[in-house]
Amino acid sequence: MSGREEVYIAEAFASNFIAPLGPQLDRFEAAVSDYLGGGVHCVGLSSGSAALHLGLRIAGVGAGDEVWISSMTFAGGIFPVSYLGARPRFFDLDPQSWTVDTGLLARELDIAANEGRLPKAIVPTDLYGQSVDLEPLEAMAAKHGVRLLLDSAESLGAQYSNGRKAGTGGDAAILSFNGNKIITTSGGGMLVTKHKEWANEARFLSTQARDPAPHYEHSTLGYNYRLSNICAAIGLGQMEVLDERVARRREIFEHYHDALSRPGVSFMPEPDGFHSTRWLTALEIDTAITNVSKEDIRLMLLEHEIEARPLWKPMHLQPFYSGAPYCGTRTDERLFEQGLCLPSGSDLSDAEQNEVIERIGDLLDSRR
Repeated sequence: MSGREEVYIAEAFASNFIAPLGPQLDRFEAAVSDYLGGGVHCVGLSSGSAALHLGLRIAGVGAGDEVWISSMTFAGGIFPVSYLGARPRFFDLDPQSWTVDTGLLARELDIAANEGRLPKAIVPTDLYGQSVDLEPLEAMAAKHGVRLLLDSAESLGAQYSNGRKAGTGGDAAILSFNGNKIITTSGGGMLVTKHKEWANEARFLSTQARDPAPHYEHSTLGYNYRLSNICAAIGLGQMEVLDERVARRREIFEHYHDALSRPGVSFMPEPDGFHSTRWLTALEIDTAITNVSKEDIRLMLLEHEIEARPLWKPMHLQPFYSGAPYCGTRTDERLFEQGLCLPSGSDLSDAEQNEVIERIGDLLDSRR
């Protein structure tokens, strides 16, 4: 916590707006919109998954439609496709950015257009705090008339190459304020869109789709997805330290990078001009060169009560999506087999990080 969250929570208590809706939620939505540069409409919701669910529904995605989506992502970034009865087609990563391969997408879109099977929407993921290559994605979506929704759950605070903030692209973007994100509302998310009508519909659907009437009248299916005013008050305090948190995460990444880079150890690349939040420090271990696997490192750290995690398991490898169509050269599979996320919280101390570095370095040196 930044130290000011309790002030805003006290204001929420004083206003007597405890349930969803209230002045703190209005201010939180405005604060995120201002941070992103204005010109976008923000709708505070209960989770990033709720935001994606609403965004897909508003985009017209329904049963039997195909949604093209990054395979290396969190389950909450794909399950909403299944909520709507749609079908995912998974796409590989670009090894130069570890985000969705835009060249592969462009080629597959041209083929699909010729065959009359274009997707209803495209959902690329800003992986580990790094923006996707936004302009090519927007151009190909416009060319084919396909809706583009950005999964920016991990990247609030990042910038695209021309200074655009992550979360401002496409028809809509989703943000997450879950407890493990750079800033948190304890649990929560947001739909960000340039379309005012999308924002209005998201607000309507997220409050049980109650029609304007003195009684409870419902003409369509709605959801209980609105962010609470109390959680929004926490978010107000967190927004004040977002850039500070991003700077700290980048500092942590650079220290790991400088201390551990060697043959067989590489870190998630950052394309020229991009500004990642480095939400998590992700690296790849080539066992053939180091004689050390990512599991060797993970288990060694765990023995010392230090948690490290594998990269996301690609969704096309998940049992639930077995047999789903997949396009790519399996860069994501290689990264899952060899990739690891190191401790990288904003409050990680120098001493704690140096211990992680020393223990990994000693293991690598012992196997040379």
